[in-house]
Amino acid sequence: MRLADLCAALSLPAPAENPDVSGVTHNAAWVGPGEAFVAIRGAKVDGQNFAAQAAQQGASVIFGEGWTMNEPCPLPYIQVPSARAALAELAAELQGHPSRELKVVGVTGTDGKTTTSWLALHLLRAAGLSTGLLSTVGYQLPDGELHHFPAHFTTPEAPQVQATLREIVAAGGQAAVLEASSHALALERVRAVAWDVAIWTNLTREHLDFHGTLENYFAEKRKLIERAPFAVLNADDAWTERLKLGPHVTYSAEGNVSKGNGADWQATDIQERPDGLAFNVVSPAGTFSAFLPMIGRFNVSNALGAMAAAHHLGATTQQLVAGLSSFAGVPGRMELVAGPLVGPRVIVDFAHTPPSLDKALGTLRATTTGQLIVVIGSAGGPRDPSKRAPLGEVATRLADEALFTEEDSRDTPLQDILIEMARGAREAGRNNYCIIPDRRRAIRHAVRLAGPGDTVLLAGKGPEDTLERGSVTIPWNEVQEARAALELLGEGQNT
Repeated sequence: MRLADLCAALSLPAPAENPDVSGVTHNAAWVGPGEAFVAIRGAKVDGQNFAAQAAQQGASVIFGEGWTMNEPCPLPYIQVPSARAALAELAAELQGHPSRELKVVGVTGTDGKTTTSWLALHLLRAAGLSTGLLSTVGYQLPDGELHHFPAHFTTPEAPQVQATLREIVAAGGQAAVLEASSHALALERVRAVAWDVAIWTNLTREHLDFHGTLENYFAEKRKLIERAPFAVLNADDAWTERLKLGPHVTYSAEGNVSKGNGADWQATDIQERPDGLAFNVVSPAGTFSAFLPMIGRFNVSNALGAMAAAHHLGATTQQLVAGLSSFAGVPGRMELVAGPLVGPRVIVDFAHTPPSLDKALGTLRATTTGQLIVVIGSAGGPRDPSKRAPLGEVATRLADEALFTEEDSRDTPLQDILIEMARGAREAGRNNYCIIPDRRRAIRHAVRLAGPGDTVLLAGKGPEDTLERGSVTIPWNEVQEARAALELLGEGQNT
């Protein structure tokens, strides 16, 4: 695309030079021939310092908020009001605005974003829409295969978001679901996405190290609601009253229909069962019974939000009911692992902090008739070493038996981590734990200990596909390890 055409599309002044622009990035190391380099002034690094590198790698133009270096800019320079906004708008324009060719659902909130996103994906597919996904767990094209961005794209920036949306369109996609975090909204990573529906889950204190105040955090998340023509809002969240900005529906998993609390989508008669959640729905789509094969009462709320969004985009009651009942769960998020017909229930979950482990174990206790066993470790290196002892305390307080094991020990001696976890248990006066450093052996031992009616929680790794042992990184799949342990149990070999 010619630079003059690109600037015209973004309502920027016409440049003196008019080179071709083939792509855009904000990282000079990623610049390819003919691409635009956006010089972002970060808190610690000024992108202008890398202009020469970008030029050496073949950049055709530089965008920024004003050239302030002593030496002349080595390339044509276009000044913009916001470099981050320009990065997103350039990416969308160069990709041909793929979101305009899709029905796009955005999901934001503190809790429940990932699960709600995956539920919405599944329900849209159940309604016959070829749908893709971008979430913290990874991304999917309409074929349903889960992909992960390369390590240097751990947090997808606007060019990766737009490129993935273009891939979804190219693969025959008709819709997409995007998990929109507060960071993605604040840093303009999802700017220039043409939303159709925004789902709001809730807001609690989090990421205040980045946003400063709860009000700032709310303001960033509110952007998604402001930019979408239709919103699905959680009536059980106190912030929702400030989000009724335009056309919307509300949902509630806590309301009482007879009291008329005003929610459009309501769940009643919720039953937590070992195999999932049964409940009734009162909604604009009708009154019907539903079953969701997920653990945790809080997932009823996530299901309501996803159903309301899918219904707005055309899903019928029958499609919603069938879609919910066939939902396979979110990889590594309270994921129920299939095993022998007679044997323990095994759950894989990403819980790796004391609060999240507390919530996971409390949720599972409600539907466990026998023993509750947990396998848990703690990361090494600088990853919050102060949580190791509290993890040991929470595990032994809420589970009948805890197995302390490895979880990405990195450059910290594994034994030091396990000693700290054990200290947390001992200082709380508990000895219902054992230490098995090898995670595979710990998983198999936990499954062998358990019987019918028991629950085994494999916590900490969730959907991660590697395990770091010192300086060595090995492939890892927690669900596959759980299935292998269950198969050995069925064969009477679990050792």
